[in-house]
Amino acid sequence: MSRTAKIQRKTNETDITLELNLDGSGGTGVQTGVGFLDHMLDHLGKHSLCDLTVRAEGDLHVDDHHTVEDVAICLGEALDKALGDKAGIARYGSAKVPMDEALADVVVDLSGRAAVVWDVTFTGEKIGTFDTQLIEEFLRRLASVAKMNLHVSVPYGANDHHIAEAIFKAFAQALRQAKTIDPDRKGSVPSTKGSL
Repeated sequence: MSRTAKIQRKTNETDITLELNLDGSGGTGVQTGVGFLDHMLDHLGKHSLCDLTVRAEGDLHVDDHHTVEDVAICLGEALDKALGDKAGIARYGSAKVPMDEALADVVVDLSGRAAVVWDVTFTGEKIGTFDTQLIEEFLRRLASVAKMNLHVSVPYGANDHHIAEAIFKAFAQALRQAKTIDPDRKGSVPSTKGSL
Protein backbone atom coordinates (compact mmCIF):
# COMPACT_ATOMS: atom_id res chain seq x y z
CA MET A 1 0.00 0.00 0.00
CA SER A 2 1.36 3.39 -0.99
CA ARG A 3 1.31 5.91 1.85
CA THR A 4 1.63 9.02 -0.26
CA ALA A 5 -0.30 12.21 -0.82
CA LYS A 6 -0.25 15.21 -3.12
CA ILE A 7 -1.95 18.39 -1.96
CA GLN A 8 -2.58 21.54 -3.98
CA ARG A 9 -3.85 24.72 -2.39
CA LYS A 10 -4.44 27.99 -4.19
CA THR A 11 -5.85 31.08 -2.50
CA ASN A 12 -5.53 34.82 -2.99
CA GLU A 13 -2.55 34.65 -0.61
CA THR A 14 -0.67 31.48 -1.58
CA ASP A 15 -0.23 28.87 -4.30
CA ILE A 16 1.19 25.61 -2.92
CA THR A 17 1.90 22.12 -4.19
CA LEU A 18 3.11 19.59 -1.63
CA GLU A 19 3.97 15.91 -2.06
CA LEU A 20 4.61 13.52 0.82
CA ASN A 21 5.78 9.91 0.96
CA LEU A 22 5.65 8.48 4.47
CA ASP A 23 7.83 5.54 3.46
CA GLY A 24 10.60 7.49 1.80
CA SER A 25 14.28 7.91 2.60
CA GLY A 26 14.26 11.50 3.84
CA GLY A 27 14.67 13.21 0.49
CA THR A 28 13.44 16.78 0.29
CA GLY A 29 12.97 19.48 -2.29
CA VAL A 30 11.56 22.55 -0.58
CA GLN A 31 11.13 26.02 -2.03
CA THR A 32 8.68 28.23 -0.14
CA GLY A 33 10.36 31.60 -0.49
CA VAL A 34 10.86 31.59 3.29
CA GLY A 35 14.42 30.45 3.83
CA PHE A 36 14.14 29.51 7.48
CA LEU A 37 10.98 27.49 6.85
CA ASP A 38 12.77 25.64 4.04
CA HIS A 39 15.59 24.82 6.44
CA MET A 40 13.19 23.44 9.07
CA LEU A 41 11.23 21.39 6.51
CA ASP A 42 14.49 19.89 5.25
CA HIS A 43 15.16 18.73 8.82
CA LEU A 44 11.61 17.39 9.12
CA GLY A 45 11.90 15.28 5.98
CA LYS A 46 15.44 14.09 6.65
CA HIS A 47 14.89 12.96 10.23
CA SER A 48 11.39 11.50 9.79
CA LEU A 49 12.46 9.50 6.72
CA CYS A 50 9.61 11.07 4.78
CA ASP A 51 10.15 12.29 1.24
CA LEU A 52 8.83 15.83 1.07
CA THR A 53 8.51 18.19 -1.87
CA VAL A 54 7.06 21.66 -1.43
CA ARG A 55 6.65 24.46 -3.96
CA ALA A 56 5.04 27.58 -2.58
CA GLU A 57 4.47 31.11 -3.79
CA GLY A 58 3.00 33.50 -1.28
CA ASP A 59 2.37 37.14 -0.51
CA LEU A 60 5.79 37.60 1.09
CA HIS A 61 5.56 41.33 0.43
CA VAL A 62 3.02 41.33 3.28
CA ASP A 63 4.95 38.96 5.58
CA ASP A 64 5.76 35.25 5.99
CA HIS A 65 2.62 34.39 7.96
CA HIS A 66 0.27 33.26 5.18
CA THR A 67 2.92 31.11 3.49
CA VAL A 68 3.99 29.45 6.75
CA GLU A 69 0.38 28.79 7.81
CA ASP A 70 -0.74 27.46 4.43
CA VAL A 71 2.26 25.14 4.07
CA ALA A 72 1.35 23.76 7.52
CA ILE A 73 -2.24 23.23 6.34
CA CYS A 74 -1.03 21.37 3.25
CA LEU A 75 1.39 19.22 5.23
CA GLY A 76 -1.34 18.40 7.75
CA GLU A 77 -3.71 17.39 4.94
CA ALA A 78 -0.98 15.27 3.34
CA LEU A 79 -0.19 13.48 6.60
CA ASP A 80 -3.85 12.76 7.25
CA LYS A 81 -4.38 11.47 3.72
CA ALA A 82 -1.20 9.40 3.55
CA LEU A 83 -1.88 7.74 6.92
CA GLY A 84 -5.26 6.52 5.65
CA ASP A 85 -7.10 4.42 8.23
CA LYS A 86 -3.84 4.14 10.27
CA ALA A 87 -4.08 0.36 10.37
CA GLY A 88 -0.92 -1.19 11.77
CA ILE A 89 0.87 2.03 12.73
CA ALA A 90 2.73 2.45 16.02
CA ARG A 91 0.57 5.57 16.63
CA TYR A 92 2.78 7.07 19.36
CA GLY A 93 6.23 8.61 19.13
CA SER A 94 8.50 10.64 21.34
CA ALA A 95 11.96 12.12 21.10
CA LYS A 96 14.37 14.25 23.06
CA VAL A 97 16.80 16.00 20.74
CA PRO A 98 19.68 18.29 21.72
CA MET A 99 21.03 21.03 19.51
CA ASP A 100 24.15 22.30 21.22
CA GLU A 101 22.91 24.00 24.43
CA ALA A 102 19.20 23.56 23.63
CA LEU A 103 17.01 20.52 24.27
CA ALA A 104 13.60 19.81 22.75
CA ASP A 105 11.15 17.16 23.96
CA VAL A 106 8.35 16.26 21.53
CA VAL A 107 5.59 13.66 21.88
CA VAL A 108 3.15 12.71 19.11
CA ASP A 109 -0.07 10.71 19.11
CA LEU A 110 -1.67 10.16 15.70
CA SER A 111 -4.98 9.88 17.49
CA GLY A 112 -7.41 11.48 15.07
CA ARG A 113 -7.90 14.26 17.60
CA ALA A 114 -6.17 17.63 17.53
CA ALA A 115 -4.50 18.87 20.69
CA VAL A 116 -1.34 20.90 21.23
CA VAL A 117 0.60 21.63 24.39
CA TRP A 118 3.32 24.22 23.81
CA ASP A 119 5.89 24.95 26.51
CA VAL A 120 8.57 26.88 24.64
CA THR A 121 10.10 30.28 25.26
CA PHE A 122 12.24 31.97 22.65
CA THR A 123 14.72 34.62 23.75
CA GLY A 124 13.90 37.00 20.89
CA GLU A 125 11.23 37.83 18.33
CA LYS A 126 13.26 36.99 15.23
CA ILE A 127 15.64 34.39 13.86
CA GLY A 128 17.19 36.44 11.11
CA THR A 129 14.10 37.89 9.46
CA PHE A 130 11.83 35.01 10.55
CA ASP A 131 9.28 35.60 13.34
CA THR A 132 9.82 33.05 16.09
CA GLN A 133 6.09 33.04 16.86
CA LEU A 134 5.51 31.43 13.45
CA ILE A 135 7.11 28.20 14.68
CA GLU A 136 4.29 27.67 17.15
CA GLU A 137 1.76 28.80 14.55
CA PHE A 138 3.12 26.27 12.03
CA LEU A 139 3.03 23.33 14.42
CA ARG A 140 -0.39 24.21 15.87
CA ARG A 141 -1.92 24.43 12.40
CA LEU A 142 -0.20 21.22 11.27
CA ALA A 143 -1.43 19.29 14.32
CA SER A 144 -4.95 20.65 13.92
CA VAL A 145 -5.28 19.64 10.28
CA ALA A 146 -3.48 16.30 10.69
CA LYS A 147 -5.64 15.56 13.75
CA MET A 148 -2.77 14.66 16.06
CA ASN A 149 -1.81 15.27 19.66
CA LEU A 150 1.45 17.24 19.73
CA HIS A 151 3.28 18.13 22.94
CA VAL A 152 6.37 20.31 22.60
CA SER A 153 8.58 21.47 25.42
CA VAL A 154 12.01 23.05 25.58
CA PRO A 155 13.30 22.94 29.17
CA TYR A 156 16.38 24.97 28.30
CA GLY A 157 18.19 26.69 25.47
CA ALA A 158 19.75 30.07 24.81
CA ASN A 159 20.08 30.30 21.02
CA ASP A 160 16.75 30.62 19.19
CA HIS A 161 18.01 28.96 16.02
CA HIS A 162 19.17 25.98 18.08
CA ILE A 163 15.83 25.84 19.91
CA ALA A 164 13.86 25.84 16.66
CA GLU A 165 16.10 23.26 15.03
CA ALA A 166 15.89 20.96 18.05
CA ILE A 167 12.08 21.22 17.96
CA PHE A 168 11.82 20.25 14.29
CA LYS A 169 14.32 17.41 14.63
CA ALA A 170 12.54 16.06 17.70
CA PHE A 171 9.18 16.34 15.97
CA ALA A 172 10.62 14.48 12.98
CA GLN A 173 11.98 11.67 15.15
CA ALA A 174 8.68 11.37 17.05
CA LEU A 175 6.72 11.32 13.79
CA ARG A 176 9.07 8.68 12.39
CA GLN A 177 8.22 6.40 15.32
CA ALA A 178 4.48 7.10 15.23
CA LYS A 179 4.02 6.50 11.48
CA THR A 180 6.01 3.26 11.46
CA ILE A 181 4.13 0.08 10.61
CA ASP A 182 4.38 -2.23 13.62
CA PRO A 183 4.40 -5.84 12.37
CA ASP A 184 3.19 -7.09 15.75
CA ARG A 185 -0.12 -5.29 15.17
CA LYS A 186 -0.79 -7.45 12.10
CA GLY A 187 -2.63 -4.60 10.41
CA SER A 188 -4.97 -3.78 13.27
CA VAL A 189 -5.85 -0.21 14.16
CA PRO A 190 -4.11 0.79 17.42
CA SER A 191 -7.24 1.80 19.31
CA THR A 192 -9.82 -0.01 21.44
CA LYS A 193 -12.43 1.92 19.43
CA GLY A 194 -11.36 0.10 16.25
CA SER A 195 -10.70 3.35 14.39
CA LEU A 196 -8.63 6.50 14.66
